[in-house]
Amino acid sequence: MDYATLKGLKPSEFEGTADGYQTTSDMAGRARQALERRIAAQMRESLEGEAATAAYNQLRNLSENFHYVEVECGLVSTALNALAFDLRAAKKKLDAAIEDAQAEKLTVNADGSVSYPPGGDKVDGKTPKGGKVTGSARAHESGAPIDPGNDANDIADALDRQAGNQHPNPYFSRAIEYADRIAQAVQEATEADERWAPKLRNLKADDDLNVSDKDWIDTDKDTVGVRSGAKDYLDHIKRPPADGSPKENAEWWKGLSQDEKDAYIALHSKAVGGMNGLPAAARDEANRTHLDVMHAKYQEELKAIPEEPLVKYKTIPGSGGYPVQVFTDEYAKWYYKYNDRRDHLNAALDGMEAIQKRFDETGGKKHIPEAYLLGFDPEKNDGRVIMATGNPDTADHTAVYVPGTKTHIGSIGGDLDRGERLWMESNKLDPTSKVSTITWLGYDAPDAIPDARHDKYAAAAAPHLRQFLDGNRAAHEAATGDHGHTTLIGHSYGSTVIGDATKSHTSYDPHGGALPVGDIFAAGSPGMQVGHASDLGIGSEHVWAMKAGGVGGDDWWVREGGRKVGLGGDGNIPTDPKFGAHLVKSGVEGHGDYWDDETIALRNQAAVITGSYDRVQYD
Repeated sequence: MDYATLKGLKPSEFEGTADGYQTTSDMAGRARQALERRIAAQMRESLEGEAATAAYNQLRNLSENFHYVEVECGLVSTALNALAFDLRAAKKKLDAAIEDAQAEKLTVNADGSVSYPPGGDKVDGKTPKGGKVTGSARAHESGAPIDPGNDANDIADALDRQAGNQHPNPYFSRAIEYADRIAQAVQEATEADERWAPKLRNLKADDDLNVSDKDWIDTDKDTVGVRSGAKDYLDHIKRPPADGSPKENAEWWKGLSQDEKDAYIALHSKAVGGMNGLPAAARDEANRTHLDVMHAKYQEELKAIPEEPLVKYKTIPGSGGYPVQVFTDEYAKWYYKYNDRRDHLNAALDGMEAIQKRFDETGGKKHIPEAYLLGFDPEKNDGRVIMATGNPDTADHTAVYVPGTKTHIGSIGGDLDRGERLWMESNKLDPTSKVSTITWLGYDAPDAIPDARHDKYAAAAAPHLRQFLDGNRAAHEAATGDHGHTTLIGHSYGSTVIGDATKSHTSYDPHGGALPVGDIFAAGSPGMQVGHASDLGIGSEHVWAMKAGGVGGDDWWVREGGRKVGLGGDGNIPTDPKFGAHLVKSGVEGHGDYWDDETIALRNQAAVITGSYDRVQYD
């Protein structure tokens, strides 16, 4: 870029183009939502058969295309805003240099050189002549302990000062200063142009109508490239508070402009999606992008795993001469290198399909409201999925359901179904109120019953649950000015997590205290690590418990097993009368039946969720 180009540059034109791309992104987002919430739902209600299924699959592909456009155009918009920011900084330096030079009666020429007039003390009876100088840009500092660029700058500055001091015309040194400032501004603009040109060229889609896994992987690579180029642009945006509380996070987000919010969602989707206190809509938008990218990456990684060898075992002589079967060398090599990772990939992909299925069920015959993906990370051990049915930020009543032992991302579909049923029953009980039900898999649950004898899983999960609940309240208060009514429901070991959460603390609140909920409901609990309902901090009149079946059933074994290994605090479990909770009917036999349709257990949970305490059926 030369001087004339920079002088005539209007960074606002880039920002205007960025606004256009963001408008396109927003339009694509609204089109995607219309497909998910209205068109696809109506199609499922009115059409059946193979043709309907094929048409619905096409709509789903179209929805993904719109999401791809939404993400890519948002990325282009952020890139253009970052480019405009860099160019505006260079232009501002140029304009300041020109203005300062003209104030000292120096002339800036069309090529960026600076002319200076005659001046100074006469030499041999003559006033020193005027002239023209061309500036030089300084090297940028690398930040290294021994910085070649900085050293070169020091030498150049010293030479300029020496030349200026020796020159008989005092205007000469001033002209050199302004010419260098002009050259530096042009150099910085040139660097910005060279940095952004290839990044912007890369932000283009294939020439087909199919959004493939490779397209989403390319989007992720594009994001990394734009993020590296937009460092200065991001640095000028107020950063999120370090280890901030959910309330501080909410205040930070509220203080950003829409462009700044769009930039964070585009360039830091994983971080935004996991930040407690931010609006549900923002977290959902960010997590959906992360979901599509990770789904593509996992699919491609799974395809790259070699086929499992057909021959798994060979027979060798064992001790005593008896034959034993062992892995073949080929299978053993494959198994120890690929088996665990393949199982994780398959489980995570199953979980992602369950999440997509929940998205697809918006509207339809059940009239389920929109879904919000509030947390998603397939890489963390058992995986993390936090998903709401209905917007918790504006709900009158919110339920947070914490699942128990054996829950992981691959099995999350069943728990998402439970969240749907809770919403449907609550909505049926109180159709005039806004309800949101959240499935919270924000921890590593025990993988088997023997593991559930230990409190360590609950203790590790407790502060994360507290932070999420604090974030839910902060986002609700930011949206409505009040905190609404929240019911925390724990199934089996999930209730142990809740009990530990009441005793936990966080970096932003070392004293802990009562959880920000109105009611706590334990179903099939093996113990909550407290001896009495009043120890949960919200008053025993707002603690509810129920059990399934009679003596000898799987629910009985869970409860009694928890009592024996010490999960029951002082030996009490929530369904003991001396624990002090409201004991309510369930009408179910199995440990996992509390969320079956048309059950007393489901109706009782809905009654507590909606604050309809007079509708609760006691045991």
